[in-house]
Amino acid sequence: MKIVSLVSSFRLDGNTNRIVSLIEKQLLAIGVRENIPIEIERIQLGHKDIMTCRGCRVCFDRGEDKCPLKDDLLSVLNKMNKADGIIAASPVYVEDVNGIMKNWIDRMAFICHRPAFAGKTVYIVTTSGMGTSSHTVNTIKTAFTTWGVKIAGASRFRAGKWMASSEMETKYAVEIKKAAEQLFRTINDRSYTKPSLYSLIAFKVQQTCWQKATKQQDTVDYKYWLNMGWLEKDCKYYIPNKAGFVKIGFARIIGTIAAAFFI
Repeated sequence: MKIVSLVSSFRLDGNTNRIVSLIEKQLLAIGVRENIPIEIERIQLGHKDIMTCRGCRVCFDRGEDKCPLKDDLLSVLNKMNKADGIIAASPVYVEDVNGIMKNWIDRMAFICHRPAFAGKTVYIVTTSGMGTSSHTVNTIKTAFTTWGVKIAGASRFRAGKWMASSEMETKYAVEIKKAAEQLFRTINDRSYTKPSLYSLIAFKVQQTCWQKATKQQDTVDYKYWLNMGWLEKDCKYYIPNKAGFVKIGFARIIGTIAAAFFI
């Protein structure tokens, strides 16, 4: 099992990295218990060269490999493509993700058009000095759901200005264990084959939009959907799934109605 931890805090020894380390530690322990090898790689987004998006749309129309910004984005993307699961962690800045995380999400916008991560799972982690709303979690959740990723769960940790790892481990022992267990189980049980209603609706909205995008048939986006078979009328989701007939039917009705606002 391959896990990639995406951490957007610039502080290598800050609260966000500390809590992710504890979750990773718990994941490795679960792997030993279940006799399943787990490989974890940490990606410090704040220490990667990921430049600000220029909004040129080259990634949409010609492909992300044609992006004029030659930086570390595609290497991060490559690591995600090889992962089964992802820990996405950000400190809370002004009731949202920090700029490093937001900039990375913005640069990944082409995945919103070509959801290449179906079959992968993410657990979302945020840290803050004080109690926060769910807005930060929702920012990350919206991005990953649009990319086709299964959301295993999310945890919000209140850690003050700085909290020692030992104190974190004691104070949040239950939450840390829960996070690791949920991520592991969602991957190991192939829960991504049971998409949420929201995910099914999101797929239908995108599918309807691309089915009617007759003027964009020469774009990378359209060709991707065509080659994946997602434009076929009998295609209900990015990957074969075990969602019930009623759930799929309801999602497609709602998705069709919602798509009308985008076309």
